[in-house]
Amino acid sequence: MEQHGKFGKNADLAASIGLDQTGDQFWNLTPAELIEDCIILGEGMLTDSGALAIETGEFTGRSPKDRFIVRDAVTENAVWWGDVNIGFEPAKFDALYERMKAHLAEQDIYVRDVYACADPTYRMNIRVVTELPWSSLFAHNMFLRLESTELEDFMPEWHIVCAPSFLADPAIDGTRQHNFAILNFTKKMILIGGTGYTGEIKKGIFSALNFILPHQKNVLSMHCSANIGQDGDTAIFFGLSGTGKTTLSSDPNRRLIGDDEHGWSAKSVFNFEGGCYAKTIDLSREKEPQIYDAIRFGALLENVGFPQESSTPDYSDGSITENTRVSYPIHHIDNIATPSIGTAPKNIFFLTADAFGVLPPISKLTKEQAMYHFMSGYTAKVAGTEVGITEPTTTFSAGFGAAFLPLHPAQYAKLLGEKLEGTDINVWLINTGWSGGSYGVGSRMKLSYTRAMITAALTGQLKDVAYEQMPFFDLAFPTSCAGVPSELLNPRHTWSDKNAYDQTAASLAAKFVKNFEKFAEQTAPSILAAAPRVPA
Repeated sequence: MEQHGKFGKNADLAASIGLDQTGDQFWNLTPAELIEDCIILGEGMLTDSGALAIETGEFTGRSPKDRFIVRDAVTENAVWWGDVNIGFEPAKFDALYERMKAHLAEQDIYVRDVYACADPTYRMNIRVVTELPWSSLFAHNMFLRLESTELEDFMPEWHIVCAPSFLADPAIDGTRQHNFAILNFTKKMILIGGTGYTGEIKKGIFSALNFILPHQKNVLSMHCSANIGQDGDTAIFFGLSGTGKTTLSSDPNRRLIGDDEHGWSAKSVFNFEGGCYAKTIDLSREKEPQIYDAIRFGALLENVGFPQESSTPDYSDGSITENTRVSYPIHHIDNIATPSIGTAPKNIFFLTADAFGVLPPISKLTKEQAMYHFMSGYTAKVAGTEVGITEPTTTFSAGFGAAFLPLHPAQYAKLLGEKLEGTDINVWLINTGWSGGSYGVGSRMKLSYTRAMITAALTGQLKDVAYEQMPFFDLAFPTSCAGVPSELLNPRHTWSDKNAYDQTAASLAAKFVKNFEKFAEQTAPSILAAAPRVPA
């Protein structure tokens, strides 16, 4: 075994995680070196923009049912166990890791030293060990990168071991199937195997921070994007996939803090990451110029289609997956905040793509409503590309990121409520979905209108306008907004059949209430009172 690349005095995998029988170890290679290795190994190709394109293999997205947390003294009484957080035996973790080490014996591996959390107070040093060079490139892109002077004394707090070619045996290893992602908070390790999907690396650390920061350091961890205005005002954008979180936080008049994962401490809002992981399906320079132009040398494209014998990506091609992705370091975007830290937010936006056409395009929430909708994490999915599915499907994901929340959602909501208490922070619910009817009848809200509403909220233009209350949900919405036709602001007015609107709104309200039943025991009465009203 030989070590190559750049490493410090603590570059010893045998001492830190017992990994001592590998082939050559390639430490902290540059993006150019990793890209060269990918091409030599036949693992990827350069596109005409200079980005590296790879295919992740069998898995092109996360596998939530195969994510586990080791159930031990640290986690037993703290984690919200269930379908999201599935327990794993400590002894099974140890045995599985021994089998992974045997699998990696004599194999060349790539090692990357990085960290998470831009606020130095909460910094987490991470060492990422991977089989494949493009997995190491992903880690370089997505996490915060070391200064050259930091490498010599770098000491990792957490380790990630990622071996896509290692397939678990459920009968032996205690997994559900051959792929897995397992977090161990006692050993501060994440094991990933059987899947090449790079998002498991990123979301593994996000899940770890979603436990450590709220539970141990009283910091609200958030699945959100964030940006800063010219006057230094911070805005944060919560939203599930397809709601416009990345798109709407990319504003030429505001500097980007980060596009996906942040912490909110007593002093700051700070990015966990050093990069962006954006969807590329149907990407165009016209719609998302910042993302489009960020796809250059050093960026990593995943599962994107290409016309035959072409090096030009076809972003409309979803033949491999609709979840096509690109990772790139945040400095590929010009308009960024450096460092990736802002002050406490003045405006918070909850983004939902309501395919039922019920919710207003913008409404202002009370503190109690904010906590209720935060815990609900509502959006609706439209399977327009799937044969036989004609109706929208409700999706509730607590905290707008339930798949990554080890604690009970009420704990995150409690932290949010504490931060809102006694402040003039505005919380807005933005519907980027349908208007004038449900999916199939109405039409999707124009991006230009949504941007106009967010700009109006950010600049205080909605402070003194008149508001009305919508039925069932009791949401206060403005009756006028610059750049937006007034008739769009009241969702009921956009429906030709008012009775159909009322019936659909009542149905959606009932779904909210039903979903919230599982939270009721741990939720304050004031928050429960903010629930939609369901007609008798």
